[in-house]
Amino acid sequence: MISLPPALILIAGAVLLPLLPRRIRSAAFLIFPVLAFLWLLSLHPGDSLTIPFLTYNLMVTRVDLLSLCFGYVFVLVTFFGGVFAFHVKDTAEQVATLLYAGSALGVVFAGDLLTLVCFWELMAVASVYLIWARGTVLSRGAGMRYLIVHLVGGSILLAGIIININETGSILFNHMDGGIAANLILFSFCLNAAVPPLHAWLSDAYPEGTVSGSVFLSAFTTKTAVYVLARGFAGWDILIWAGVIMAIYGVIYAVLENDGRRLLSYHIISQVGYMVCGVGIGTEAAISGVTAHAFAHVLYKALLFMGAGAVLYATGKSKLSDLGGLAKAMPIVLGLYMIGAFSISGFPLFSGFVSKSLVINAAALSGMDWVVLSLNLAAVGTFLHTGLKLPYFTWFAKKTDLKPSRIPVGMYVGMGLTALACFIIGVYPNILYSILPYPVDYHPYSARHIVETMQLLLFTGLGFWAIVRVLANKPVINLDFDWFYRRPVRLAYTVFVAAPAKLFGLVEQGAFIIGGQIEDIIKNPVGYAVKRMSFIGIRRQDKKTAIADTRAYNPDRYRISVETMMLIILIVFIILISWSMLAS
Repeated sequence: MISLPPALILIAGAVLLPLLPRRIRSAAFLIFPVLAFLWLLSLHPGDSLTIPFLTYNLMVTRVDLLSLCFGYVFVLVTFFGGVFAFHVKDTAEQVATLLYAGSALGVVFAGDLLTLVCFWELMAVASVYLIWARGTVLSRGAGMRYLIVHLVGGSILLAGIIININETGSILFNHMDGGIAANLILFSFCLNAAVPPLHAWLSDAYPEGTVSGSVFLSAFTTKTAVYVLARGFAGWDILIWAGVIMAIYGVIYAVLENDGRRLLSYHIISQVGYMVCGVGIGTEAAISGVTAHAFAHVLYKALLFMGAGAVLYATGKSKLSDLGGLAKAMPIVLGLYMIGAFSISGFPLFSGFVSKSLVINAAALSGMDWVVLSLNLAAVGTFLHTGLKLPYFTWFAKKTDLKPSRIPVGMYVGMGLTALACFIIGVYPNILYSILPYPVDYHPYSARHIVETMQLLLFTGLGFWAIVRVLANKPVINLDFDWFYRRPVRLAYTVFVAAPAKLFGLVEQGAFIIGGQIEDIIKNPVGYAVKRMSFIGIRRQDKKTAIADTRAYNPDRYRISVETMMLIILIVFIILISWSMLAS
């Protein structure tokens, strides 16, 4: 069956939205993800759409179970996030959100590399506005760094695609076996997945986004990277190591972090690490686990950013050292946030319990005990900072004089819908398992799994209360890999901006001088020659007088009269005519 790209519905929404009356734009925003979801329901594995382009055939739509699963959750979070952001009246932000979501869908359903790179770049350009829209000095800087990093990554991706096309003659996006082209493409995908040391853009930019913008940022960029890794690089052993490093690295920095939304941003790195590790394992069980965990992660991470964003909206603060004592003032936000925290920590009855364990189980089935141990260790850190540290220092701990402002109803509804989805998946895991790329032979609610999980969570809770004073937040800056581009920024500015600008100015000044001299020669060659000779001393006058004479120079003084010029022309014509007559 021929199928139009689902991305077109959201992109069309971005085009049409500014044309609608302002009072109905927020409601109209929600129509487009609903239409996209209905369109997804009509698609079936094997559907495609191919368009001729030059000597190639672009497969702009390729439908299979992997792309459908990612497509479902992307559309769901677009709708839930739209409800959460119903109060937003910034049309540009709403348009950027639909473009961002639409381009993410475009990547997921792209069957060829050229279509993929087009949506990939559109995703980078659209998403940066969600950072800039906050309008602060920090958001402007973070957004510019975010854009530069992703455009560089996109350029590397395009270079890899061109080399791959030259080597294979094909533009189809399938599993890659190696070579320089595959490694360039892998590098670009790993950059978007925030694999250390290519991750600093995430923790730098996401906390600076708008309250609702960061919800969408947490959902799309890294998960599209997980999708393309699963599509093209399943079974690459290097990704196992990368994923384990991500899982532990992100947890460590999240435990140390003071800013609530930055803490959640670091933990995206950790959770994506589970997915990258699963891609590296590459078995059918692992790929289904990756897909399930990506699905659950999009929802509960969006819920966590909604909770932290609601606190920021109500108080104007996001640093844990500035918060505390908000439980009585914001009990509903606390309760809904904790559903996200229980989900991400892997509590029974919540989505993380039935998704994260699929990846760990796949590692166990492959005999990778060290991977199982590492991922379980990362799970302990998850509950420690997201489930205990952040809510404790935000809603409890010390009392503050903060008086939260009223939160729009849409925020509560958006959080409630997302929390309900997390709970339903946790209680009825087959709803998720039934749409995964490969059949799942796993039963999460076994006695052993429940006991092991509760032991980990219980001892993590006891450990938190034992070290809670150590975890007390201080307004400090934690050095990360972004130090390597922040520290030499002045030197880089001097070498790549100031010095070239000065050189350009000198060249421009010299060009104007030379151009002026050439203009003087063309306008009056005789007068220019006389002026130059007088200046260099052919006339008997001192230099000072010559300079003064030059400044007072009047070109008419040396210009040949019209009568003389006409006489010269007449003589030349007589000579030429006489010469031609004699020659004949």
